Amino acid sequence: MNQPDIPAAIANIIESSPTPDVLFSELLPAVGEFLQCDRCFLYLHNPQRNLGRVAFCWVRTPDFPTIYTENWQPQPLSFSDEDPMFAAALHGKPSIFVEDVETADSKILNRKFEQDNFGHRALIHAHIQQDGQLWGVLQPCIFGHPRIWTEYERVVINNIVQKITPLTVDYVKSAFD
Repeated sequence: MNQPDIPAAIANIIESSPTPDVLFSELLPAVGEFLQCDRCFLYLHNPQRNLGRVAFCWVRTPDFPTIYTENWQPQPLSFSDEDPMFAAALHGKPSIFVEDVETADSKILNRKFEQDNFGHRALIHAHIQQDGQLWGVLQPCIFGHPRIWTEYERVVINNIVQKITPLTVDYVKSAFD
């Protein structure tokens, strides 16, 4: 049996959502359910102004911390030095699938930074990039235990990112019109 490039429920959300707000609000829980994650958030980034915000966040239960930023905030210049995954995203590198924050290579992530700022144990750092610029990061994650990301899940996440990239770019640009 061949698995679809994107599960039908997620493809339907991407194709039928009337606005980016609806799309992202419906997409995050669908991605979280598909991956059986604890939290899934969307970080948006304006590369021209170096501003960012977490505009959408889904949590499986209230026991997991929500990440949300009301307003666009400047990215500290040191942020890419502290966070190798964010540096990779800024430099156009492929998305990163971390199975265990505790054992990941320090070239991939800063364990202390992840523990202090996010608290998750396994995550996907899915880079939303266009024309060599970072426009966002889709970040599903697991708390409390490691998680092996299957090849199929990796393909699905990469395909979702590809489909939502133009909508993400338009959404970020429209916030500054």
